[in-house]
Amino acid sequence: MNLFLAWQKDLASAGWTTVLSTIIDILLVAAAVYWLIMLCKRTRAWLIFWGIVIFLALVRLTDVLQLHTMNYLLGSFMTLLPVAIVILFYPELRHTLENMGRVADWGVSLDFNAKEDPTSLIHLVVQAACSMSARRIGALIVIERENKLDDTVATGTKLGAIVSEELIGSIFNPGGPLHDGAVIIRGNRIIAAGCTLPLSESTHVGTMIHTRHKAALGVAEETDAAVVVVSEETGTISLALEGKLYRELNQETLTQWLRQVTSDNHIVKRTDIAGKVDGTLRKAKFLRK
Repeated sequence: MNLFLAWQKDLASAGWTTVLSTIIDILLVAAAVYWLIMLCKRTRAWLIFWGIVIFLALVRLTDVLQLHTMNYLLGSFMTLLPVAIVILFYPELRHTLENMGRVADWGVSLDFNAKEDPTSLIHLVVQAACSMSARRIGALIVIERENKLDDTVATGTKLGAIVSEELIGSIFNPGGPLHDGAVIIRGNRIIAAGCTLPLSESTHVGTMIHTRHKAALGVAEETDAAVVVVSEETGTISLALEGKLYRELNQETLTQWLRQVTSDNHIVKRTDIAGKVDGTLRKAKFLRK
């Protein structure tokens, strides 16, 4: 009780400026710790993180138990720990710094342009997916929403063609040069095909999930895109959305999902700046379901 009263007196004597800066400092540190946890959670980096924690605990434990030789051996690696952390977390650090740099592009286009009626697009995508499902043709169809997928588009071949069932079917036709990648749909156009998607590193993904589905989840975890997946092995239609995979869909259920997704996007009409903030937070692992 005396300690609490002393703490109150110290705050009162410090002044509001000091109190406010202290609160902001604590909140920033808490946000940084939370970001680090979200960055590592459900990925291989999470295992590396716990490995480092266990290593530091062993160093402390050998010191307390006076195991001098073991403590010396473990302690000799402490000087290399900062370099080891940079090397082990290099992919995550690079990815995060790239996404932080994208904040500079927020001012490029802040004007909202009304989107086209998605009804026709939904019908074409569903028909194409069902047709390929019946023929056991694998497919990855990414429907862009608020978060721009320019980085993903750059990995494929740019098209800019009006969406049609025949075009989607021809792109994913086995033996074609673009059938192994994903198509990116923006508005009513296929802007790119044969694109490479980031694979999900979530430890919650089962071993039975194939590469196509991991790629769909990877995009759905980092952006708000809706990804339609057709399995080449089983013909099963799935939808990756908000970091989750909805499987065993048919023509009716896929149509319902896409209507819900596109109608939310069409009616709410979030500003472009809100979409870019959302995308940056997702890619930085602040928003990841």
